[in-house]
This record gives sequence, C-alpha cells and structure tokens, in this order.
Amino acid sequence: MNLIAIFNRDGGTFKTTDMEAYCRRAEQAFRTEGHAIECRIVAGSDVVEAMEAVAATPGVDGLIAGGGDGTISAAASIAWKSGLALGIVPAGTMNLFARTLKLPLDIWQVLEVLAKGEVEAVDIASANGRSFVHQFSAGLHARMVRYRNQMSYASRLGKMRASTRAALGVVFNPPVFEVEFTVEGRKELRKVSAISVSNNEFGSDGLLYADTATGGHLGFYVADALSPPGVAALAIDILRGRLKENEAVSAMTATEVELHFPRERKDIRCVIDGELLPMDRDVTLKIHAGELKVLVRQPQAPLAQVQAQEGVSEQPAAL
Repeated sequence: MNLIAIFNRDGGTFKTTDMEAYCRRAEQAFRTEGHAIECRIVAGSDVVEAMEAVAATPGVDGLIAGGGDGTISAAASIAWKSGLALGIVPAGTMNLFARTLKLPLDIWQVLEVLAKGEVEAVDIASANGRSFVHQFSAGLHARMVRYRNQMSYASRLGKMRASTRAALGVVFNPPVFEVEFTVEGRKELRKVSAISVSNNEFGSDGLLYADTATGGHLGFYVADALSPPGVAALAIDILRGRLKENEAVSAMTATEVELHFPRERKDIRCVIDGELLPMDRDVTLKIHAGELKVLVRQPQAPLAQVQAQEGVSEQPAAL
C-alpha cells in the first residue's frame, strides 16, 4: 500500500517522544512489510489540514494517523469521506476506538501490528452529518467536559486528574433537561440527566467503549433525571461494568435515533468523540455500517490478552 502518516506532535504520548526516531521506526516497520510510506510530523493545530491534504493526494491508499481521540476521530471522518484505509496510532489518554479495534495501546508495538495488518470494513456513525467513531453524548458528560476544559493541565496524568475533579463537580450539580426521542418508530418524551449514543453498543468495560466495530447498530442510553446520590450510584455502576443494570438507565440499540429538545437553551452542548460542541435542538444520529476501512490486527487477538500483555489501567469515561 502507498501510505502517508500524520503524527500529531502535541498529542498525548507524542509530547514526550523523540518524533524523528519514531518516524524512522515507522518507516522501517511498514517498508519491511512491502508498503511505501511517508511520515509527517505536524502541530496539533495543523493536523486536520495535513490529513485533508493526504486525502487529496493522488495515488495514496491509506492514512496512518497518530494522536489522541480527537485526532483519530478527525482522521476517521476524512478516511470515510475519501475512501482511504485508516491506520490508528493511539497516542492519547483513553484511545477508545483503538480499544474497540483491539489494537495495542503502545505506540511502538502498534507499528508492527498495522504494518502486518489487514484492511477491514467497520462501522462509523454520524450526528447531523458529523461523523464519530466512539460516542455522541449530552447532559452529564457534556457538563463534565465543560468543567474540565476550565481547568489547566499539561500532561496525560494532569488531564485524568482534571477529569476526576470535573466528575465530582457534576455529581453535586447534575443537569436535568427534557428530550423527545424517536427510536425504531417509538417516540417518547422524558426528563433526563444524560443521553449517550455510541457507535455500536458499549461492552462491559468501565471505560465505556464498544466490543466490536462491526455490529451495524447504535447503542442508545438514557439516564433519567438524577439527584447527586443517583449520579454517584451511576458512576459506581459504570466503574463496575454495570451501566445497563442501573435502574435509572434505559438501553436500546437502533440504526437511527432522532432527538428533539423542546426547550430552547443558549448554553446547550454535546460531546462528539471527546470534543465539546454546540448542539442543535434537533439531532439525527445514524449508523453507517461497514463504510470505514481500517487496518486491524491479523489475526485479531482477544482484547483481554492484549490488555494483560500491556498492563492497561485507565480512568473511566463518562456517560
């Protein structure tokens, strides 16, 4: 394959990595397996433009993207629209889509896996046309991200600490709002504290990521209006891998979800793959089954085995 790699030098693990040495290792790994590859190191502010330039380059078969979840989400959108194969180097804090694809979370180990991997067609989702590979959420998660964004942190550990502080802030001040949703012909109006729509339903891990990227459906989760004790109980259930067992949570699957927010609010926000964004009062979410091409492990090892080898331990994501 003819590949171009874009590495976000400001993304997580890459901040403390000798990027010139990393590019040399990447080139060696891919060329050993018969691929042609060019590596480009770019600043975080230039990542999207650099990846779009790759998509516009004639003769390119695939994009290797290295960075955090935001970089990977943007890369997936560009690869989806351009038909390129996407290789993921997980250099962020959570690396949620990489976990779903069962890729190694070590930035050096993953190079060998991608170079020897195969192209697989997986699912990607969209919210009003904006793609996402992990989740769209509103309510608790959006408020937590807003609180965290108001804090200062300069490292991966600092971000995790800020997330913990933000989560505690949300426990004591949970949002409550009305939403009308339509799922597989079923329409309902509810007062809720959280909504989450995932690209395939969440598995049992407390980080809340899908076990597969080829299920062909959205996971849809609604948490009823919660008091502070109710938010704390939900957080505990998420940590224990029992999100769907929480009495306040309704969990469904669908190929399309429509959301309508009856009350107009200027401050309404959503989170799409970790990015806090303004939200429309009407949102249509869809699954695009098998429309994203990605490089995956061949053969894929069980996720538990991969994590055991790497000693993975992370902070939980939010609903």
